Amino acid sequence: MFLPTDEKQFAFWTMRRSGMQNIEIAKNFDISRQAVSHALLSMTKKIEKILLDMANANSIAVEIVNFEKGILLGRSVPLKVTAIIFVSKKQGVQVWFEHEGVCENCEKYKECTELLWDYAEELGIKIENTNDPTEMADELFRKVRESL
Repeated sequence: MFLPTDEKQFAFWTMRRSGMQNIEIAKNFDISRQAVSHALLSMTKKIEKILLDMANANSIAVEIVNFEKGILLGRSVPLKVTAIIFVSKKQGVQVWFEHEGVCENCEKYKECTELLWDYAEELGIKIENTNDPTEMADELFRKVRESL
């Protein structure tokens, strides 16, 4: 499931997600507000499809979804844990399952930590500086859920 993160539509979408109004986006790109609105509608539909397809592919029962923010919260049916699917400007589409792990010995430790810091920064969410990605994820996704 490909998300064209290098297209202008995606740039407009991330700008809107960060709080910019369509008219501000239009001025930044020297285009009409209507062109921005059209591009945002198109990108939001792509994101909707990707989030729902990812939920289906990962057997996640959808609980809360916000296509404008690119977030889907649900529950993994086979794993019986909370799951979040999200769109990140830097990391693309990601699926995170709630889990308790021994992160310091994991080969993905650095990758998980960077993913969580990047996503928190994109959303403007402050998370505590911790060395445990599981704790970081719990805090980040609790704050994401509260923002929906």
